[in-house]
Amino acid sequence: MTATVDGRRHARRPGPRRRNVLKSVSLHTIAIVLGAVVVVPLLFGVIGGFKDTAQLSSNPFGIPSPWVPENYTEIIFSGSFWRMVWNSMFVALATTAITVGLSAMAAFVFARFAFRGRELWFVLFTIGLMFPFAVAILPLFVLLRYMGLLDNPLGVILPQAAFGLPVTIIILRGFFRTIPREVEEAATIDGCSSFGFFWRILLPMARPALATVSVLAIVASWNNFFLPLVIFNDPNWWTVPLGVQQFYGQYSSDTARVLAYVVLAMVPALAFYAVAERQLIGGLTAGATKG
Repeated sequence: MTATVDGRRHARRPGPRRRNVLKSVSLHTIAIVLGAVVVVPLLFGVIGGFKDTAQLSSNPFGIPSPWVPENYTEIIFSGSFWRMVWNSMFVALATTAITVGLSAMAAFVFARFAFRGRELWFVLFTIGLMFPFAVAILPLFVLLRYMGLLDNPLGVILPQAAFGLPVTIIILRGFFRTIPREVEEAATIDGCSSFGFFWRILLPMARPALATVSVLAIVASWNNFFLPLVIFNDPNWWTVPLGVQQFYGQYSSDTARVLAYVVLAMVPALAFYAVAERQLIGGLTAGATKG
């Protein structure tokens, strides 16, 4: 009787293959749900931009009938839109260059040199992750006004670079520590200085990590709204997020046109992220083995 009961209990337990199937189905379901959460709003915005406001009210999820491509073409052929795109690109690239350059040198020191207080200084950098722009915006505004950097791209570039240093240093330090000491010792024997090893050997080997932090810095700068809103009063320096706000205020009753503007504002960042996705994932995982 006991053997029979034990046999039944053993038969009721799912086998390894069944557990793997259930796990795979669960993971695929979660991935599909998360994908739908991201893709459905994008599709709604893209398709909604080809409608007029009356169609959005009567048939928000249907196919446009008729199609209204003027919502997109009028924005594409607008000089102000491309000026804002250029401003965003300039600010993002300048911010990325400063952030990655300074962070690479700091991460190299934290990863490859042993000195008293190294971990304390590293902790001070990581504490910067706890302070967003909103916390420091008032003293930052006063400081930038005193320095004469209002309505100046440096008033946005320098603070963005400063706030981007902590996470960039953390990622690059983790990657730099994975480079074997033997490589550095061999370079030193060949007469390479510390800076020469950093410039000629370490940075080329760290291209995946550098690509990762560059993507993060560019996307963060492109999406930054609060700081340019405070710093830029001159419309000639407005970035794309400010343009979205201005466009919404001007055409708040024309929802379809606003959707078209938002979609076009997202295209450059999405395109850049799609191209750099492999480097982003590879760089994040490359430095994950050592901290």
